[in-house]
Amino acid sequence: MNTIWIVLPILTLLMFDLGLTLKFEDFGKVFKNPWPIVVALFGQLILLPLIALGLAWAFKLTPVFFIGLILIACCPGGSSSNVFSKLANGDVALSVTLTALSSIITLFTIPVIMSWATQMIGESVGITLPVGNLIKQNLLLMLLPVLLGIGIHYAWPKASAGIDKVLSKLAFPLLMVLITVFYIQNHRTILDNLGIITVCVTALILVAIFCSSMLSRLVKNNAQQRRTVVIEVGMQNAAQAIAIATSPFIFNSAEMAIPAILYSLMMNIVLLIYVFAIRKK
Repeated sequence: MNTIWIVLPILTLLMFDLGLTLKFEDFGKVFKNPWPIVVALFGQLILLPLIALGLAWAFKLTPVFFIGLILIACCPGGSSSNVFSKLANGDVALSVTLTALSSIITLFTIPVIMSWATQMIGESVGITLPVGNLIKQNLLLMLLPVLLGIGIHYAWPKASAGIDKVLSKLAFPLLMVLITVFYIQNHRTILDNLGIITVCVTALILVAIFCSSMLSRLVKNNAQQRRTVVIEVGMQNAAQAIAIATSPFIFNSAEMAIPAILYSLMMNIVLLIYVFAIRKK
């Protein structure tokens, strides 16, 4: 069974839940102090892909893994970042806003970055990107569920709060189910490349966290904002990367999704340690 039929409903539910939590007043509050947004979006949309590019070259990744690493790096923030920000006593309104903004902005940046990466490293080995299909899939799986969630939130606020309460608890278990199924189906390839890819994605997370923290300090974000920026930059929407990699309409490559799978595991481990250290302190 192609894991795409598992990841598609998971991704749709995650984006729908994001829409349920969006409040336009949150955007107004945060835009009064734009620096946390500027730093976080710069870290996520520009810095992370650049770090991934450098690491892919340094580790001499194969074209499939090279493109897979770039793919997870240019995806938007994961919905779990809101939970992590709350656990770290961060700015939850900022986290929700950043996740929403990155999800919308990457509808336009992912096709550009992935088209460039594919032309640079993929076409020589037969990897091509149908840009039109990528845009259509992102609009269908990312934008429409968010808009539906926003509509329900404002039409039936009590019902949307109840639905969000259920979906927010399902997000992490569903992602673990996806990872388990993917591992069972691709365990041989994963084990053969486990060392180099795990080191590479862990380095990507750690370098991104360090750089975003330094940038956040540079613009004098407060402690809550700084924690949220670090979490938002480090936590990526792995479900979207897997959906793009494995989609029969785009790359149709389970192997390309391996960096996203391992990134998903390592980002949760690293950020849980980060949250634990903050709470301990």
